[in-house]
Amino acid sequence: MINSKIIDSIFSSASIQRWNDYPRMVELVELDKQAHKFIIAYFIAKLEKDVNYTHLIEAGIFEFLRRVVVTDIRPDVFRKALQKKSKEINTWVISKLSPSLKDIDNGTFLQKFEDYLNNPEIYKKERFILKAASYLATKWEFSIVYQTSQFLTDIEDVKKSVEEEIEDYYELIGVRKIALNKKLAKVIDLSGRLRFQKRWAQTPRVPETSVLGHMLTVAIFGYFFSIDVNACDKRIQNNFFTALFHDLPEALTRDIITPVKYCVDELSDIIAEYELEKIEDDILPNVPEELHNEFSYILGLYDGKKEEFENKIYEDKIEVVDDVSKYNQNKYNPIDGLALKQCDKLSAFVEASLSISHGIKSKELINGKKEILKSLKEIQGIDFKEIANNIDQEFGTTGQTQVRIDFD
Repeated sequence: MINSKIIDSIFSSASIQRWNDYPRMVELVELDKQAHKFIIAYFIAKLEKDVNYTHLIEAGIFEFLRRVVVTDIRPDVFRKALQKKSKEINTWVISKLSPSLKDIDNGTFLQKFEDYLNNPEIYKKERFILKAASYLATKWEFSIVYQTSQFLTDIEDVKKSVEEEIEDYYELIGVRKIALNKKLAKVIDLSGRLRFQKRWAQTPRVPETSVLGHMLTVAIFGYFFSIDVNACDKRIQNNFFTALFHDLPEALTRDIITPVKYCVDELSDIIAEYELEKIEDDILPNVPEELHNEFSYILGLYDGKKEEFENKIYEDKIEVVDDVSKYNQNKYNPIDGLALKQCDKLSAFVEASLSISHGIKSKELINGKKEILKSLKEIQGIDFKEIANNIDQEFGTTGQTQVRIDFD
């Protein structure tokens, strides 16, 4: 499955600052931008035809990993450089990442990554959707930057450039709906606000990670788990998007830490009931009607409750199953809920371990990390506790993540 070195690369994006040459009222980091981009891409793709969602996920991960490597290059400079030196740049990116990627899926993932970088003709529609989603995520960030930058002489030029670019993507139905501030724009806005909610809010950490960024790390872990167990396409897609949206209701309820959630009898039930109400009132009405059933399924809604971390299939009706591997066919719409819960815990473990490796630690982080490690286990041959121990070893020696800057 995924290894500690690539996990370190993924989480380094939480330290990559965006728009750092402009005053910002909040920190804007690459991990959050990438998470928002994936969410927007999901909705744009669902309103289009002939989209390969496995390719969409893989292309998004490939671009994310490349962005982590080339983050010191301004985006506008990077685009121009790619026009003239794409082969050389991509070769350099592969050389940086291949030691971390070569053993994943017996080298197949690395080969796909190389093919994607070297052949712009593959995943063509998925690339375009991701490009549009990246633009919309950047535009959403700029609306924050603009509020505190209006005194700068060049800000109106930047504003004009950002606003004009949207015309490049008007052929996509989802882009038009978002641009016209239709219902879908409310979901995009709601998900973007999850970057303001910090994980482990009761204790200092370095780097800080948001609920939005956390959702993407869990989704990427879910993808690597899926390919490691030879999941069918629908299972890969369901696992990724279930993880990507698993904390979306927290935009309405705020992140309630586990000890608080379960310390009072029936409090977790009250919170769950309120989550359902908010989803029904404030999320689903803004999702295109044709997506309601599918989106409700990946949110974990069934039988009047929300359980995204249960093993499920959905053929004629939603069923909870013990062993998802028995239903590894697209027609069953399988979701590895129990494995995704382990991915969720693994992400939290990394958040704690990474901060401790930077020397920023507290009893909440130390105790939380110990409790998480106790709960990690093996699922379908994937030993999550072993991965966590490898992460600990990596961060204890070479895991000091360097702060990087992204000019945008």
